[in-house]
Amino acid sequence: MKKMIMMGRSECGKTTLRQALKGSTIQYEKTQYVNHFDVIIDTPGEYAETNSLARALALYSYEADVVALVLSATEPYSLYPPNIAPLANRPVIGIVTKTDAPGADAEQAGEWLRLTGADPIFYISSFTGDGIWQLLEYLKEPGDVLPWESQEEAEADRNVLSTKFDVPEIGSGNYEFI
Repeated sequence: MKKMIMMGRSECGKTTLRQALKGSTIQYEKTQYVNHFDVIIDTPGEYAETNSLARALALYSYEADVVALVLSATEPYSLYPPNIAPLANRPVIGIVTKTDAPGADAEQAGEWLRLTGADPIFYISSFTGDGIWQLLEYLKEPGDVLPWESQEEAEADRNVLSTKFDVPEIGSGNYEFI
């Protein structure tokens, strides 16, 4: 599978997406430092939000095959400037997360990612599994074995131990709040 680095501001859903891609139980975890999980590099949002830390993202991107700009569908603005994707020497994709959240505007978030030059754009709900299969298919290389056998399995309800805000109406997973 292609190695992907996920970049985005705090609370945009990078770590939850990583858990969903692995088929793991979803639970809130704050990313404190750059984490390597097999083929996924999860970065703290503060790196994208702070000028002096942003340089680290450029360095870590050399370890990846794909750069993923992650943007929540609930964002009131885009962190990314237009036409930034050509600066990377890797393919840049866009991922819109939280597509099922109350007040989400996935189309607006997708348009902001298109303006960066990211292509393709994936629309994902980590809680319901929508869009997970399409992203895995994009990252898949010959001979890879995916965590699921079919799109139906990939988009099945998730086991969610906790969300950041413990809002049960988000998604349709099996909730066991702690």
